[in-house]
Amino acid sequence: MKTSSSPLPTEANVRLDTVYDTSTSSGPQPLSGLTVLAAEHMQALPFATQLMARLGADVIKVEAPGGEGGRAARPIVPEPGGTTTGGTFARNNFNKRSITLDLKNPEGRALFLELAAKVDVVAENMRPGVMDRLGLGYEHVAAVAPTVVYVSVSGFGNRTPSPYSSWPAYAPVAEAMSGLYEISREPAKPPQPGVAGALGDNAAALFAAVGILAAVRHRDRTGAGQHVDVSMLDSMIAMNDLSPQLWSLDLPSGMAAGRGTGIMATFAAGDGYFLIAVIREHQLARLADLVGCPEWVDDPRLVDRAEWSERVDDVFRPVIEKWAAGFSRMEAVAALATAGIPAGPCFTMDDLASDPHVAAHHMLIEVPSGSERPVLAAGNPIKMSALAEGPVRLYPQPGQHTDEVLSEFLGLPVDELATRRTKGAFG
Repeated sequence: MKTSSSPLPTEANVRLDTVYDTSTSSGPQPLSGLTVLAAEHMQALPFATQLMARLGADVIKVEAPGGEGGRAARPIVPEPGGTTTGGTFARNNFNKRSITLDLKNPEGRALFLELAAKVDVVAENMRPGVMDRLGLGYEHVAAVAPTVVYVSVSGFGNRTPSPYSSWPAYAPVAEAMSGLYEISREPAKPPQPGVAGALGDNAAALFAAVGILAAVRHRDRTGAGQHVDVSMLDSMIAMNDLSPQLWSLDLPSGMAAGRGTGIMATFAAGDGYFLIAVIREHQLARLADLVGCPEWVDDPRLVDRAEWSERVDDVFRPVIEKWAAGFSRMEAVAALATAGIPAGPCFTMDDLASDPHVAAHHMLIEVPSGSERPVLAAGNPIKMSALAEGPVRLYPQPGQHTDEVLSEFLGLPVDELATRRTKGAFG
């Protein structure tokens, strides 16, 4: 097995600024021509707008002078030249342009509204009420841009009342409140947060992207703009399908993940762990034959799937791990898959960085780094038959495109830009 201290291999990684897919044609990206003005920070909205940027949208990121908070979020990514940026920012802002506007300054707010009247989508993920207090909420923007699609992403929503509206929320807050942590909690132990990284952020981002595209489609048909409102908690309730089912069946909380559904567990092979998901009777029969225990099919202790779950450690584990001891994870999984049994290796990051599927699907992108160890970011999971993927452009520096965007969208000449800068519009 590779150790966690070994350098990540780079032969499978795609570098930025390359077109890395072969398709039947190469035309404009599907969202080419769509412009997004995003007052965004951290991940719940930036992940959504990055997906759109990778599909061709022109995403103009609005940052406060000095840059948004995600630029300093840990872990820190080393950059060429000895500088650093936050890993959260680095993974969420490819293919965007950055402008700096001081939205606390009247000049900065005026420029934001001028730009809002020129774009298709205005997006924000401030705490509820912040944009309204600045005079940049939906009603303010709609007054100057009635056809605009305005999207808000927040912990608990903007448009529908919530007793939690004033609460700050990061991804684990929405995950915990959705009941996600209860379904994997072991009896007599506290819930464990962060079971899937920033799932609460990314779930909200995906729903935001869908909502934006639906609203743009509606606008194109009717000419009417609207406010798309996405709550992180709502998004996590939609993603967490198991908790409502457990409640409906009056099953106790604190159930381990998979309990009652069959064999959903990890097992040791010769070089690590692999997962088996056996939730149908014919799958159990195939597993029994493969590991040399055909008597499992008629075992009175294994009458239904709930009992399979309860017997993982005393019946199934000793036999399966004895069978797998002479195999690597991949060999064991290959044998299981050949028998029609759902299974997969438990990968480390080292494994992913050299995996042939990841390489073929271009799912890791190598970012220019000031370290000998490559900095990797996730690729685009959306594949299209008629369009080439890429290129992926590096995330922008704070305000890198301010003058360019204001000249392009508002026609401001150099002297006017200098005047606005003097008045504090850009900080």
